[in-house]
Amino acid sequence: MSPGGETGTAGERLQKFLARAGVGSRRQCEQLIVQGRVNVNGEAVRDLGVRVLAERDSVNVDGVPVKPQKLLYLVINKPKNCMCTSRDDLGRRTVLDFLPGISQRVYTVGRLDYDAEGLLILTNDGDFAQRVIHPRFRIPRTYRVAVKGFFTPEAANSLRRGVKLDGKLIRALRLRVISRSKRTSRLELEVSQGINQQVKRMLRRVGYEVTVIKRTRIGKVELASLPPGKFRRMSPTELSAFPGP
Repeated sequence: MSPGGETGTAGERLQKFLARAGVGSRRQCEQLIVQGRVNVNGEAVRDLGVRVLAERDSVNVDGVPVKPQKLLYLVINKPKNCMCTSRDDLGRRTVLDFLPGISQRVYTVGRLDYDAEGLLILTNDGDFAQRVIHPRFRIPRTYRVAVKGFFTPEAANSLRRGVKLDGKLIRALRLRVISRSKRTSRLELEVSQGINQQVKRMLRRVGYEVTVIKRTRIGKVELASLPPGKFRRMSPTELSAFPGP
């Protein structure tokens, strides 16, 4: 066997091994390999065809040993004024501060803004994370928002027809007005594209400023009665409802 791994059929592809260890999505791991940042048995590897066995081979990324972890799929109710990063240079709270008892390295599947709240998925399964956020799968996401002013039927129709963001036509798959007055209106809308700050930008495009935003659903996973700052493990039924590899 070559010190740098094998290119036959034994074991699993290095990029899959890395994704399963929570390093990142498979595509991100492929980039790490091509960049020469991955060592197998003491040698830098750039070949995407290399296979490894966890019980036999030593794998490092940027000098840090990598071992497969038990895959975790967590659902958290992200509080407001909380970051979705693993750490914050300004010392602000992150979602990882609300995961007592979780020793594995996990990261968020997509993000919510600092001032947003609600449903967030965390995992150490890079392939799963990529499937959830990739636009090709069009996973629906439901939000409850409050906007300044009286939300008109014309604005609702515009969002249903679609507005241009980043050169693409983005529309609300579903929109319901919960309440409205001259001062504030409350809405529930469902989108699927997953563009950065999509809901805020859509509403801004039709003339409304979002004051409160809360995500309540991703695919078949619902926030339900989960309190702010609390988490739970995703059920097998919820997990199976997402697209497979």
